[in-house]
Amino acid sequence: MSFKWKRALVPALAIVMSASLMACGAKPQEAAGPAADKQGAAPAAANSLENKKIALIMQINLGTFSAQYIEGVKEQVEKLGGKVTVFTSDGDLAKMSSNLDAAINQKFDAILTDHGTPEALEAGVKKAVEKKIPVIAFDADLKVPGVTVLEQGDQKMAEQTLDRLAQDIGGKGNIVKIWVAGFAPMERRQIAYKAFLDKNKDIKEIAAFGAATQNTALDTQAQMEAILKKYPNKGDITAVWASWDEFAKGAARAIQQAGRTEIKLYGIDMSDEDLQMIQDPKNPWIASAAVDPKDIGRVQVRYAYQKMHGDQTPDKVVLDPVFVSRDQLPQNQISTADLSKHVKGWGNSQQGYTDWLKELEGKAKK
Repeated sequence: MSFKWKRALVPALAIVMSASLMACGAKPQEAAGPAADKQGAAPAAANSLENKKIALIMQINLGTFSAQYIEGVKEQVEKLGGKVTVFTSDGDLAKMSSNLDAAINQKFDAILTDHGTPEALEAGVKKAVEKKIPVIAFDADLKVPGVTVLEQGDQKMAEQTLDRLAQDIGGKGNIVKIWVAGFAPMERRQIAYKAFLDKNKDIKEIAAFGAATQNTALDTQAQMEAILKKYPNKGDITAVWASWDEFAKGAARAIQQAGRTEIKLYGIDMSDEDLQMIQDPKNPWIASAAVDPKDIGRVQVRYAYQKMHGDQTPDKVVLDPVFVSRDQLPQNQISTADLSKHVKGWGNSQQGYTDWLKELEGKAKK
């Protein structure tokens, strides 16, 4: 969450997602990559890196953030001549644990995990490591020796959006927080939020809610509608801070439909759908902080291949977010693929790249 919780989510969000593709009983989704060059590849261990099978074990698959994250994973694996199988878990941690066991038993060459909790994942991850299967986790508070954990700069994302909120409202006003507890990225974002309130004594939180559900955006919209009815007058609510884009989408729709044009919304995460809303001058969502969800997937894959190659990888990799606001963007509608033209630092991250990985991509094209 993002939380893809994108993703806080945020997405590490206990949300139920669409498109369930469980490994036990249901056929997982596969994306076949191009065949690797049989004549050899750049690194010394090149032949052993051909046609690798990569498992992506997701807690949730919800919204465009998750879709773009999966796209990034598939794109990078295919460039390296491998194929991806996606196991989704409907927000069910027991199912996620079962999917992890299934991937181990099916002898995948590397395993990527998306969200989840230590309680659900640790036993399976340790089993994978014992069997020499590299594991790269995203947005899970795992501390297993040999496992690299990726996280977005969650505190920085929260700080970027909250600082802009405070600036825009002149350091005083009433705000609504939309957040859910119990997930690593959300807990990191909450640290920044608490510090923000401690620093800005004239900004008051008058309501806080948030739940990870099968229809998070729709349920958030209904909850925000109730808050707007409770505070019906102009000035009752100055701004809304949403800690995940699924929260932001629902709240923005409620505010816009209620005609409460005085309320501005600040979110976290970025997808094509989110960007479309932020560019709409009639939409209350005016700014967000995010890491390109495709980049998250690409970087995660690169570290998995480094591990398969025998390289040393760090225990933790922090992905650097960027701040995106409406005033940076053109009037004509763009996608996140074009965002780097307008927002410095967006997309095309080189984190996790090595010279031999780039050579291997070249060989896999042939």
